[in-house]
Amino acid sequence: MSSDSQQPWPPEGATTDTTTLLLCGARLTDGRTVDVRLSGGRIEAVGTPGSLGSHGARVDLAGYLLLPAPAEPHAHADTALGGDAAGPVSYAAEDVQRRATEAALLQLGHGATALRAHVRIGDVQGLAPLEAVLQARRSLRGLADLATVAVPRLLTGVAGADGLAMLRDAVRMGASVVGGCPDLDPDPAGYAEAVLEVAAEHGCPVDLHTDGDDPARLARLAAMAGGLRPGVVIGPCGALARLPVDARTRVADRLAAAGVTVTCLPQGGCAGTEVRGVAPVRLLRSAGVRIAAGSGALRDLANPVGRGDPLEAAYLLVSQCGLRPTEAYGAVSEAAREAMGLPPVRVEAGFPAELLAVRGERLAGVLSLAYSRIVVHRGRVVARTSAVREYCDSAAPELPRQARPDVRP
Repeated sequence: MSSDSQQPWPPEGATTDTTTLLLCGARLTDGRTVDVRLSGGRIEAVGTPGSLGSHGARVDLAGYLLLPAPAEPHAHADTALGGDAAGPVSYAAEDVQRRATEAALLQLGHGATALRAHVRIGDVQGLAPLEAVLQARRSLRGLADLATVAVPRLLTGVAGADGLAMLRDAVRMGASVVGGCPDLDPDPAGYAEAVLEVAAEHGCPVDLHTDGDDPARLARLAAMAGGLRPGVVIGPCGALARLPVDARTRVADRLAAAGVTVTCLPQGGCAGTEVRGVAPVRLLRSAGVRIAAGSGALRDLANPVGRGDPLEAAYLLVSQCGLRPTEAYGAVSEAAREAMGLPPVRVEAGFPAELLAVRGERLAGVLSLAYSRIVVHRGRVVARTSAVREYCDSAAPELPRQARPDVRP
């Protein structure tokens, strides 16, 4: 593949003009071809081609499918890209900030305009990794929205006292979500209870790592989480799929009744859990549990080939878990945004201008071959990935190409 210079790209300066941007000739999932006018970070109007005028910057989206942008509900910014290091991974503040920023930009290029990053606190690093990721968040302002989850190691017993104090300090520092790994604490139930207590004190959401291998523990967590606002997310729950069907069903019913969201990781695990595998998404969905899908590890020691691509996560939910393409894409877009407490996005007037255009005609096709992408955040184009596939002309002169007919290799 090589760069396609004929890909649509706004005129110079259009990416910094938030007043008006016209997306022309985009195809929607219902088959319509439309123009979409963006203004002030929102979708101002959607109309038939040519009906919205021609003033302002324009982006030609002919041949592209226009979708609500995906979101990343489960990233690990402090460890991302650590697997690329030749030696031991550095956790110096500047290195963590650099990796977190690069990882967020990689995921933004895939289409994720909002990300939730789990960051470990405590041990010898203390709060330094969190401060580094918060600095990365500030540097990304205007390109992507990055929220942080504080993940303490221990919260119970004598050893957990420092962790509990540090968790409160992390929230005061700027962590917007309280998280952790109950499975790694000697008292998992006590750990979860401590997290929920801190979250209630500060009005924060909760996002916990768990393998989901203990039905009684999950049932107790659901009982504690019921009614907590702004909400509780758990994941990746890969071991839940290994439980007997009746146990899985009872857990699913309790999670649904408590309003707990499950974030699965179809692309692989993460450092916060031990079990590989995907949660039983079809069973959970049938019970009424909201299912979001995230990426987990991004080229770190837990998954050295992690891509951090929401569309790949959706592809795997279709190919391996049997979801329909619309259900799978909803897990990385609508459900992911809802799990993160973000407003919904639809390609309709009045909604936030958080959009992803992918070359293709139908959703199943773009999940299969999602090469060329244009990403819109807050009403402006912030990233573009262009690709073209060509074949040697001597093989067959009329082979189809993913490029305009007048473009030669």
